[in-house]
Amino acid sequence: MRVLVTGGAGFIGANFVLRTVEQRPDVEITVLDKLTYAANPATLAPVADRITLVEGDVADAAVVDRLVAATDLVVHFAAESHNDNSLADPSAFVHTNLVGTYTLLESVRRHGTRYHHISTDEVYGDLELDDPARFTESTPYNPSSPYSSTKAGSDLLVRAWVRSFGIHATLSNCSNNYGPYQHVEKFIPRQITNVLSGLRPKLYGAGTNVRDWIHVDDHNDAVWTIIERGTVGETYLIGADGETDNKTVVESILTVLGEPADAYDHVTDRPGHDMRYAIDSTRLRTELGWAPRYVDFTAGLTATIDWYRENVDWWRPYKDGVESGYAKTEKVLG
Repeated sequence: MRVLVTGGAGFIGANFVLRTVEQRPDVEITVLDKLTYAANPATLAPVADRITLVEGDVADAAVVDRLVAATDLVVHFAAESHNDNSLADPSAFVHTNLVGTYTLLESVRRHGTRYHHISTDEVYGDLELDDPARFTESTPYNPSSPYSSTKAGSDLLVRAWVRSFGIHATLSNCSNNYGPYQHVEKFIPRQITNVLSGLRPKLYGAGTNVRDWIHVDDHNDAVWTIIERGTVGETYLIGADGETDNKTVVESILTVLGEPADAYDHVTDRPGHDMRYAIDSTRLRTELGWAPRYVDFTAGLTATIDWYRENVDWWRPYKDGVESGYAKTEKVLG
């Protein structure tokens, strides 16, 4: 099988590539990645001689069409995904998430290529903290940021191309990922690397916002399950029942690293900050037989902390720039 992985030098996509090379030696992988600040080719170094890496934009029709024509399957991870950045400048999100997805869809339509679309639970908006409900495949879309709205739009494009043009596509919406190789601008690696750098972790507002955490390997195993067993045209939600509030996550990181659990700062909250995400992955589990391996969030978090502690050279070059950017917008609350 020849597989084109877009965004394969980013966090989730790179982990997908590494895991696929390890577990599926019969798969030939080509990675298409724009190699923006959020990508790191060094992540793919262990498999560099077993994959093809193409630097390019998913919105570049000529590049995309050449690669899709030689491909059996496209797995579309490429996306602008950082909420804070989408609030500062939405244009890149429109370009990559909407125009990029459209460009891929038109190419897979021309060539009859199988397509899997990676999306997020943020397209559904948020839930109240005391609401027993969780997101399902039938939950109406209600995005609240430029990031989540452009991802919602990309999902709808895929659904329309399935219905209007009969492309062979599946979709998945996943909860918050964590694990190795995640950029230090993101919540969990930022707090881990703050402590490792002698800085105090930063917590938006009161820290009561709840996220449904899943280890990146569980996410990517679910993606392969959907590709191989899922029904074309259908959407599947991927989650590991990992609901945890941000305050607990920060305090857990500090505790694992041997620091006082209260050694962090509250900072001004992000505009439009969603309160709670929660995924109901019943359909994926019952219909396709998938189940997460990392069912203990604390154990998975500890393993992730160990990875960042052992791979300082991977994240250190990005750290100062990320903190400088945050310093321009964050105000420590008294």
